[in-house]
Amino acid sequence: MAGVYDGAVQELIDELGRLPGVGPKSAQRIAFHVLAEDPEEVKALASALLRVKEKVRFCEICGNVTEAEVCSICTDPRRMDSVICVVEESKDIVAIERTREYRGRYHVLGGSINPIQGVGPDDLRIRELISRLSDGAVAEVIIATDPNIEGEATAAYLIRILSSIGVAVSRLASGLPVGGDLEYADEITLSRAFEGRQRILAQATPGAPDSTSAQGSSMAQGSSMAQDSPTAQGSSMAQDSLSAQSSPTARGSSSAQASHGSPTADAGPASGLASPAEAAPAPTSPAEAGPGPASPGH
Repeated sequence: MAGVYDGAVQELIDELGRLPGVGPKSAQRIAFHVLAEDPEEVKALASALLRVKEKVRFCEICGNVTEAEVCSICTDPRRMDSVICVVEESKDIVAIERTREYRGRYHVLGGSINPIQGVGPDDLRIRELISRLSDGAVAEVIIATDPNIEGEATAAYLIRILSSIGVAVSRLASGLPVGGDLEYADEITLSRAFEGRQRILAQATPGAPDSTSAQGSSMAQGSSMAQDSPTAQGSSMAQDSLSAQSSPTARGSSSAQASHGSPTADAGPASGLASPAEAAPAPTSPAEAGPGPASPGH
């Protein structure tokens, strides 16, 4: 639209058209809005533009925008030092903070890898990130780059660099947006939605008994039936009899009976009957027998 308006108006339109997201029509509309505004409000806008360039700087630790040397997030003692979320721009921090779900630290790269625009890894704040991880206090790094070609290339490069440090690395999940229609989702979004799906309910087969409980119950019933059966009782009695015979007390009683004689031999004197040796009289000498019969010659 060069040359449509003369002087300062066209210059303002051209400068506004250089802003990201502002086309020729939008630049023209903003320029005429400035012309219609009160001079004091225009001066306030111009003063704000000058102050933001004079006072605002980047945090020395994370790279977030701040007017001090260190931003308010890095100086907040309630934040977790063990987790760092890596983002491309400071505006991404604002989006994450609105969720009120993250309470760790941040690290702003200052952009993403874009070879077409001449932006490489050395142009980003990757060295500062590695320096923050050198003390070993950080346990996890969350990569929250944009889900586009440049953001994916930056995430892949960071994963390769951080894999040698020994810190846990995670990536923000991506998938179907809330309130969106499934039919309008692209293939990459759907594939990532399937990869990042979450199990909501894990239910076992209805009526299926627990295998461990069933085995324990079966073993208990088998043991009870074995103890109650006649065969088991007879076997138990036989084992008790064998144990009694082979015990030291039984062997001692048997030895005592053998040393004192059998019950039949002991019963003889008690009944008054003498043994054959005791019933036969002992032979006597001729003197004790008396004179014998006289011979016929005398």
